Amino acid sequence: MTILQIGSMKTEKTNKHLTREKLLETLDGKRAETLLGGGKNRIESQHKKGKLTARERLDILLDKGSFHELDSFVTHRSHDFDMEKSKIMTDGVVTGYGLIDGRKVFVFSQDFTVFGGSLSEAFAEKICKIMDMAVKTGIPIIGLNDSGGARIQEGVVSLAGYADIFLRNTLASGVIPQISAILGPCAGGAVYSPAITDFVFMAKKTSHMFVTGPHVVKTVTHEQVSMEDLGGADTHASKSGVAHFACDNEVDVLQKIRKLFSYLPDNNREDPPRIESDDDPARADVELDTLIPINSNKPYDMHQVIQLIMDWDSFFEVHADYAQNIICGFARLDGQVIGVVANQPAYLAGVLDINASVKAARFVRFLDAFNIPIITFVDVPGFLPGTEQEWGGIIRHGAKLLYAFAEATVPKITLITRKAYGGAYDVMSSKHIRADLNFAWPTAEIAVMGPKGAVEIIWKKDLMSVDNPEEKTEELVDYYREKFANPYIAAERGYVDDVILPRTTRSNLISGLAILATKVDHNPKKKHGNIPL
Repeated sequence: MTILQIGSMKTEKTNKHLTREKLLETLDGKRAETLLGGGKNRIESQHKKGKLTARERLDILLDKGSFHELDSFVTHRSHDFDMEKSKIMTDGVVTGYGLIDGRKVFVFSQDFTVFGGSLSEAFAEKICKIMDMAVKTGIPIIGLNDSGGARIQEGVVSLAGYADIFLRNTLASGVIPQISAILGPCAGGAVYSPAITDFVFMAKKTSHMFVTGPHVVKTVTHEQVSMEDLGGADTHASKSGVAHFACDNEVDVLQKIRKLFSYLPDNNREDPPRIESDDDPARADVELDTLIPINSNKPYDMHQVIQLIMDWDSFFEVHADYAQNIICGFARLDGQVIGVVANQPAYLAGVLDINASVKAARFVRFLDAFNIPIITFVDVPGFLPGTEQEWGGIIRHGAKLLYAFAEATVPKITLITRKAYGGAYDVMSSKHIRADLNFAWPTAEIAVMGPKGAVEIIWKKDLMSVDNPEEKTEELVDYYREKFANPYIAAERGYVDDVILPRTTRSNLISGLAILATKVDHNPKKKHGNIPL
């Protein structure tokens, strides 16, 4: 080999080395560019609004250093309205996967600093890609929403992108848990993706959801309403029921999502994560024995009952501000995740109405879809009467809760603490709609209706013929309560499996869950049922 040839080889190696360095520099430069989103000025503007950036949110949501980004170099393809002159990598949404407490999760985080977080064709494709991956791998997905809506410059292509996402939300429903956080505007068609998901979180003051904004409302209906009153977190958490959680700020949202995640399985083929509990499974709280008032018309807080029975500090309430006459939430018993549905006698006497029925029905169906046992606490005087309820469809909406309990095949344990009257007794996971174990406290009153109402019907003629009907009514009420308004007639027929001391409830529930761990139950083969929507 000549000296010239050797020199040529050295030059080639040097050029290759320089080219490799340049390639790496280009990659580093592009990655740095993606991290800037819409630029420093827009990031500062986001912070001035009291909002975090898309990436800052992921840093809080996910375990440190666990995020792996996908499609960071994607840009839009639009050439209308001079859009080709303005291309920003990521195109307004950060997508990828990471860990929460060591468990895998797919995520997308909309970036308001890039085109106002507006959804384009490429933007939608990024979200659809990770949704498809989430379903294929059986991994939950969390979406952080902060978007100005459809990208107007792309027209119908943007609308098609929303529909592509809606379809995937629907197909993933009941297969993997889907969680949405609203951390800015979410309006128009954009609201329907979060609405299909299992749980919706909102940040107070900085997040808003509505199909049409205040300006359109004023134009069409002449109503004057603020963004906060129309679609703020408090509104949707207490009035519409769209939001399951209204949190103080974005950090609170992200931390509560992490907590919720700890109760959920990865998918519908797995059980929720079990932890080691240091709470004695045989713990007996004597306070439970005297918690129910002697006067059956006197309220008490069902939260106290739940807290005393579940593992310490494990109860995590869902929809706490909506339809407060029924309580829904997650908890643990001896480390096992369970779902709680409970009437709340401290609010509207625990009566079932339209909102309570719909709230509980959706929660029960989620629990059943994801293999989470259901514990039902019953103290219900019946369904709420009145024209507003009847005309609003209490029959149809109440049937949703009945349907949800009846179709559920997970372990179901019911405890009647006090009242279980009329059709509401049937609906609240009674033995007749396939509850596995039904317990009652000695204070339970299981009857067609309350003693006073029953007396006024049964002994109507007798009461009309006596000199002192009020005194006679009280006498007959006592007789009726002793004869019928107790748990023992139901227990005689096997509708109640056992009447237990309140202090033993925790151990009874834990042993019940243990015996039901291998339960197998099936519904008749069908495409799907027709729940009375």
